[in-house]
Amino acid sequence: MDQQTILEVGALTVVFHHEHEITTAIEDVSFSLERGETLGIVGESGSGKSVTALSLLRLIPYPEGEIKKGNIFFRDTHGSVSSLLSLTEKQMQRFRGKEFGMIFQEPMTSLNPVLTCGFQVTETMRWHLKISRKEAKLRTLDWFNEVRLPRPKAIFESYPHQLSGGQKQRVMIAIAMSCNPNLLIADEPTTALDVTVQKTILDLMKELQTKHGMSILFITHDLALVSDFADRILVMYKGKVVEEGKTVTLFRSPSHPYTSGLLKCRPPANKRLKRLPTITEFLEPGIPPIPVPEAETTEERKNRHKIIYSHPPILQVKDLETEFPSHYSFFGKPDAFVKAVNYVSFDVYPGETLGIVGESGSGKTTLGRSILQLIRARSGKIIFDGREIQGLSQKKLKSIRRDLQIIFQDPYSSLNPRLTAGATIMEPMFMQAQYTGWDVRKRRAIELLEMVGLGREHFSRYPHEFSGGQRQRVCIARTLAVQPRLIICDESVSALDVSIQAQILNLLNKLKNEFNFTYVFISHDLSVVRFMSDRLIVMRNGRIEEIGDTDKIYSFPEKEYTKSLLGALPVLDSQQE
Repeated sequence: MDQQTILEVGALTVVFHHEHEITTAIEDVSFSLERGETLGIVGESGSGKSVTALSLLRLIPYPEGEIKKGNIFFRDTHGSVSSLLSLTEKQMQRFRGKEFGMIFQEPMTSLNPVLTCGFQVTETMRWHLKISRKEAKLRTLDWFNEVRLPRPKAIFESYPHQLSGGQKQRVMIAIAMSCNPNLLIADEPTTALDVTVQKTILDLMKELQTKHGMSILFITHDLALVSDFADRILVMYKGKVVEEGKTVTLFRSPSHPYTSGLLKCRPPANKRLKRLPTITEFLEPGIPPIPVPEAETTEERKNRHKIIYSHPPILQVKDLETEFPSHYSFFGKPDAFVKAVNYVSFDVYPGETLGIVGESGSGKTTLGRSILQLIRARSGKIIFDGREIQGLSQKKLKSIRRDLQIIFQDPYSSLNPRLTAGATIMEPMFMQAQYTGWDVRKRRAIELLEMVGLGREHFSRYPHEFSGGQRQRVCIARTLAVQPRLIICDESVSALDVSIQAQILNLLNKLKNEFNFTYVFISHDLSVVRFMSDRLIVMRNGRIEEIGDTDKIYSFPEKEYTKSLLGALPVLDSQQE
């Protein structure tokens, strides 16, 4: 290693043992990282990106996982070079948190649910920096301000379950950055964040990198994001590095068809395609060249909307208000409240996709769960298919659960860790008395797994054996199992890489056309929402900031807040063509 190299990985191979079979997660992966450099690692879910990161920290679970061979050399802040694979566990503890900062992909499973958010940040600083409790608290509040967490003092005393997905991720980022690490490993650090906070976080990471000479290993499935952030790109496919190069060169003229596929799968910013290209079209030999996907014309869109809006709405939300206690009295009774949804009204029509966007904490998720009665609204009306469902008992709601379904944001916490993927998908079939017999339900479950990009071999695997994106596909298959009429997609593709995301979005649109599904599509990814939705709601602080035709809002936003959201959206150079 020369003096400028901070990390050198050579021929790294990691395998996992599943009963009597061995799966090679990464094979002969080699790369280096310079001081102050940002290296982006991109690839499909399950390509080995996260396993590579966990290997650097020696966090591969044993005995299921094993680093079979390879070398990892790291230069610490004192200039000493260590072979990480030869260190003891106690020696590695000195590196984790201090020399290595890690931002994990799923904040809910990374944060301790029984400890306050403030304690979890101060604990890290007190352990590594040897500072007082008072000093650690002051620094934690400063970090909470830096990562744009609202009400820092209140969140310091809050538990993870009291925060939104994006807020939990920002707490994780504060933990990772709190000790000014020499190397920051960011594994999908902005997955749960809206575009404005995403830009703020990336700017902050760049600022810290410049200030402290910190190196960054940036893992993401968002190619538009990494193209604007990384100096070099490493493209991984099926556990191997297939392409590496400077960001500008690689994105403008990719040499591997897999890289070309990743670039083309992203919804373009300048037109509305009827269907997104998928990776298969670029990789499978023998397939003739796929024509450029057809864009929907203005006339076609107008005619489709004329049919949709000629019918009465399937869902009506009137003056809905949902609030949560923010403070309790001495006797344990709530005496102050935060309005998460503040007198919101709108209609949803059969066959329509209504998009909902807004910053984290704007009330998007609470609105979706209030509609499904998973959270009880304080006031207002929810009318589904002509029937008032607001305030119904759980027993009466059971009769409409088949028609109203949700795909949750966090795939890990919404899956039962004791059920296999197959059992998870078959469970709602049993509860709703769909299909007869275990064999019939199993065949249907396997069909659904294949529809969302998984296979028969995944039927007997448990949630911990999947990557984050694969877990989300299981959740989507479970939702589709009962063929609902209205599906609320709450950040349902945020955990997926762009290639699988394209498959899922195409699948959702195909099912919508075949079965006349209706979607409420909640997301912070504005390009995805534009591709999917007919109309758009922009939310801010629990209220509707703007509502109307999606293309009109994107082209001619009326509110300054909407303009700021669109202005923060990262765009690939290739999408401008």
